[in-house]
Amino acid sequence: MRDVVDRLTPLGVMVLALLREGDMHPYEMIRLMRMRHHDRLVSVTHGSVYHTVARLERLGLLAEVGIDREGRRPERTTYALTDAGSEAVVEWVRRELPRVDRPEEFRVALSEAHNLERDEAVALLRARRDALAASHRDLAAGLGHARTKSVPEQYLLEAERGAAMTAAELAWLDDALERLDRPDFDWGAPDVPSERYLHQREAARR
Repeated sequence: MRDVVDRLTPLGVMVLALLREGDMHPYEMIRLMRMRHHDRLVSVTHGSVYHTVARLERLGLLAEVGIDREGRRPERTTYALTDAGSEAVVEWVRRELPRVDRPEEFRVALSEAHNLERDEAVALLRARRDALAASHRDLAAGLGHARTKSVPEQYLLEAERGAAMTAAELAWLDDALERLDRPDFDWGAPDVPSERYLHQREAARR
């Protein structure tokens, strides 16, 4: 499974995560991802999605379950998630959620964190918080040392930005973890789509 997870792209993870909600064809996947603004996180084009679906099928993570045609529309192939595909989503999110060295992958992992049980997601985010705090201390110490050596400020701008961005994420993460600990923060079961998602899926099929 580790080799398969290593070969997953962020778009591939999002395609597999959609199929955890139910069987669908690539056209529906594209409409849903755009409706949910997932194109903020990954490139969602017909070419990229169809190519990704074909690749995931070769990896055994999804499988064709039928072909249908409505009126004069082209035939559409419907795909279902395999057990391996479902497991791959969870393993990928587990791996990426606590990491601080892959910011683009983290954004996708965070958007798919609901595929984990709440307690596990919280534990992984706490691990990320610890790693971010250590990184921030290192950045702050490096800046302090550079200034004692009278390094010109223009050479420190990128390091200053890194420290500021890390501090901002730490503040956000502290707030998010506090909210996640509240019983009124709705998480739901990982394998049960919310009513809102079900309505979106119905709209995407039209």
